[in-house]
Amino acid sequence: MLSMKYWTATVLRWLKNSEQIVSMNNRNLGYIYPSNARKHYKLADDKLQTKRHLQSQGCDVVKTYAVYQHFYELTDLHNHLKGYESFVIKPAQGSGGQGIIVVVGRKEGGFVTAGGKFLTHKEIQKHIGNIIFGVYSLGMNDSAIVEAFLLGHEQMRELNTEGLCDVRLIYYKGQPVQAMLRVATKASDGKANLHQGGIGIAVDIRSGLTMFAQMKRVDISHHPDTGIALTGKQLPMWSEVLTLCEKVAKSMPLKYLGIDVALAADAPYILEVNARPGIEIQNVNHKGMRKLLEAVS
Repeated sequence: MLSMKYWTATVLRWLKNSEQIVSMNNRNLGYIYPSNARKHYKLADDKLQTKRHLQSQGCDVVKTYAVYQHFYELTDLHNHLKGYESFVIKPAQGSGGQGIIVVVGRKEGGFVTAGGKFLTHKEIQKHIGNIIFGVYSLGMNDSAIVEAFLLGHEQMRELNTEGLCDVRLIYYKGQPVQAMLRVATKASDGKANLHQGGIGIAVDIRSGLTMFAQMKRVDISHHPDTGIALTGKQLPMWSEVLTLCEKVAKSMPLKYLGIDVALAADAPYILEVNARPGIEIQNVNHKGMRKLLEAVS
């Protein structure tokens, strides 16, 4: 049970920062609608389009192994995947981490996920079929992307044993506004998604140092699975991350966006771009974005 001291500190911090918090309405009316023309949303909402655009601009993206758009393409799925020991399956138009499966190894009759679950070949086939059917994209027909599983940077592996760390940066008019590191847990099944039990860690944009950490909106200091300290750590390749994100931000017609970057073993890679990035990053950073956005304006 959380102590009264914790709740008092949380409430006081919220009251102190409430005037600087960008709410969902503030975000939509003040920044997204004026900055992101609806005709360009598809460029971010469809991960295949995002990849193709960024590749044309010389940005590093995760390698695509296969794309499935029709059910008949799944009849020979077993042979399609037999050459890959590990991979990631995701819906092209999914959001919130829904529909993503991270496969880290093979086992007789199927595959093992980052969270330790065993999935048969038929279960993988059914999952991809559900993606195509639109289960994870509001009922709209979708495409299933099978892409490379990236091995995390060696400095991050101790911190994130269940999957790959990624960094979310909010950009406005080409300028970075806030950043957070997202770390997977056993509860999130290898996916670094806050809504599914992942950890959000505030990152100082100038230095790349981690500052605060939260899990399910509760402040924490250590990883619940490993006991590793989460704050005061220097993220690797930070200057490369910022250089890559700046290139992405300048290449996109969207001027208010979230950019997700994987901290892989050899380099940072763009995972996706979001035209309507969430506002949870403010809670993780213990700081609202209002003044930061106004400073850019």
